[in-house]
Amino acid sequence: MTNSPTIAEIQTAAASLKGRIVSTPSITLNSSRIAPHLPDGSNVCMKMELFQQAGSFKSRGVILAIDAMGDDEKAAGVTAVSAGNHALAVSWGAKNAGLSAKVVMPKTADSIRVEGCKALGAEVVLMDDVGAAFEECNRQVEEEGRTMLHPFDSPFMTLGAATCGLEFAKAHPDLEVAVLPIGGGGLISGMACAIKQAIPNCKIIGVEPFGADSMWQSFEKGEPVHLDGVNTIADSLGAPMALPDTFAIAKRYVDEIVRIEDDSMREAMGILYHGLKLVAEPACAASTAAVMGTLKEQLTNKRIGVIACGSNISLQKFTNLIGA
Repeated sequence: MTNSPTIAEIQTAAASLKGRIVSTPSITLNSSRIAPHLPDGSNVCMKMELFQQAGSFKSRGVILAIDAMGDDEKAAGVTAVSAGNHALAVSWGAKNAGLSAKVVMPKTADSIRVEGCKALGAEVVLMDDVGAAFEECNRQVEEEGRTMLHPFDSPFMTLGAATCGLEFAKAHPDLEVAVLPIGGGGLISGMACAIKQAIPNCKIIGVEPFGADSMWQSFEKGEPVHLDGVNTIADSLGAPMALPDTFAIAKRYVDEIVRIEDDSMREAMGILYHGLKLVAEPACAASTAAVMGTLKEQLTNKRIGVIACGSNISLQKFTNLIGA
């Protein structure tokens, strides 16, 4: 069994991050423009992690990973594979630490993310697909001596996400259900681990798109699964595989995984925009979409936590997705 962070370890990590990350707020979704879409009798609070440094929860784990690097590793620089949010976090973290950064992104990545990484001083390498991106990243590790900061299967990403989960649990100790999105599993492994230890009776439900359901399939099979392909608008949730460490932690703490259609994310993006004026990328709206749709009947009269995990999306792509 892969070791998951203890409350003491999460608290130590949180203390080390203090002053370097945003202790993001949470809000209650009780606006008259939002409430009709939520489960009857429910109380839904949203962790606003999209206000985090570099626009997503990823910055927490990136800082912890860089802190753990030795001087020689720092001198050689870092590399990462990402469709966007992790690339931005690595670019931001490397700039703050004075490190060289290369980020490898698929050619389909949102242009605002690519330009954002360049603006932070990172060298961006564009590849045809995620598989080719990982090959290039591995080449940089072998030939250039760079340290790879993995986007999800990393104890630092899990621990960083756990600091987010502990913040959420402390702010809402009466949570009955936490609904969390799943890409590769870095977010849910950390948040679920922290929330379950702080609030043992809180049910953890993961959410994946049907077109990128590697963790759902892994839970069904009982071992990490690699997908033949990914097909979803939620590129931040488009990991083509589950990997051993995050899978093991998720299996320990996550009670259930549900899958959602891309259209449900589009609808939730529109509701969050019109109701809260949030420009949410699909992954950012995923847990809210599940609460408003697939889980709506199941969560009647529950105290529910959801997360707006990050939002780095161009206005053009956002309007195209919601049909505005």
